[in-house]
Amino acid sequence: MRKMFAPVTIAALAVSGAARAEGTVEVLHWWTSGGEAKAVGELKSAFEAQGGTWIDSPIAGGGGDAAMTALRARVVAGNPPTAVQLKGPGIQEWAEQGALNDVQGVAESENWDSVLPPVLASIMKYDGKYVAAPVNIHRVDWMWANPKLLADAGIETMPTTWDEFNAVADKLMEAGITPLAHGGQPWQDATVFEDVVLGIGGAEFYRKALVELDQEALTSDTMVASFDQLRKLRGYVDPNFPGRDWNLATAMVMRGEAAFQIMGDWAKGEFLAAGKVPGEDFLCIPTPGNGFVLNSDSFTFFKVSGEENLKGQQVLASLIMSPDFQKTFNLAKGSIPARTDVPLDEFDMCAKKSHEDLLAAIENDTLVPSMAHEMAIPRSVRGEFLDLVTEFFNSDMDSATAVKRLSDAVARAQ
Repeated sequence: MRKMFAPVTIAALAVSGAARAEGTVEVLHWWTSGGEAKAVGELKSAFEAQGGTWIDSPIAGGGGDAAMTALRARVVAGNPPTAVQLKGPGIQEWAEQGALNDVQGVAESENWDSVLPPVLASIMKYDGKYVAAPVNIHRVDWMWANPKLLADAGIETMPTTWDEFNAVADKLMEAGITPLAHGGQPWQDATVFEDVVLGIGGAEFYRKALVELDQEALTSDTMVASFDQLRKLRGYVDPNFPGRDWNLATAMVMRGEAAFQIMGDWAKGEFLAAGKVPGEDFLCIPTPGNGFVLNSDSFTFFKVSGEENLKGQQVLASLIMSPDFQKTFNLAKGSIPARTDVPLDEFDMCAKKSHEDLLAAIENDTLVPSMAHEMAIPRSVRGEFLDLVTEFFNSDMDSATAVKRLSDAVARAQ
């Protein structure tokens, strides 16, 4: 039975001998707009409320590329930030270079292992010790739908397989409705692709192909079938998709210009910001398949010295993982808590469904890390996937050729 934890207060931590209040942190991140800035502001406010000093170092641009360039320069100069927004294999890559401090003492005293999904906990660790703390869980395999458009086309049940989705999409097209809102950018193409791979091949195949980079899986008939389905989806988008930002695709569903969008649960924030009500103005449905594609934001602790900085890392780690902060942050971000024991009374129906499916995926071993969102493989290999998938989506390349070129590119990149 999962143990439930009361909210962790800094006062209680001081009494227990764990992380104490005060301390200084310089936090490097790329959350600079909209809901993201609001969410990181919640963390800053919570840290300062405990008497700590927060030095904000936001670096916009490139989905974190600019921040990573700045981080490398800082580390080389011997002046790393205290904590850095970092995710996936990037955490282990920095740890292998000896650039990280661990916060294992905090993790052990607060029993992080008992409240984090094992897949996520392993990403936060290096050599068995926590070197990062997750702030949330985003689900990638979501479809967002306009219920009025579906009703207008006579669609009463949601698709649970890709064949069913294709039938629904064909029906929408017959009614003159664009089935799929999509933004033609490499990461968006890859988001759709990995959701298709999960639905066509299942979680075990997904892991072999997109996490373990198994050549047999990459060259299999199942991968050919995944590209065949991606080609079908290409036929369901409008002609103006190239270069479109993801939030503009979300707006198409909101305005009734398209029936579905395949996108992670950050899209929900767009609907909520516009005053839309889940279950009434928009629907949230998992993409066809059985599993859960995990994306997670986290902060990684770099090798700093000095009592104030070390204290700051301990306090920040404890604060990030406290149930109260996990609730407040994720209500602002649109995601769900990384901790599986946080009550979701104040969360919407989509978040509750996400949490329910997360627990089922943990139980059934169908929780998989996102390739498209840098949770599964190194950036260099991910880049090969994005290049090939986007070229396929924007050309008449056949699926067999795509599979051959993808497997060759992955082999070269490893």
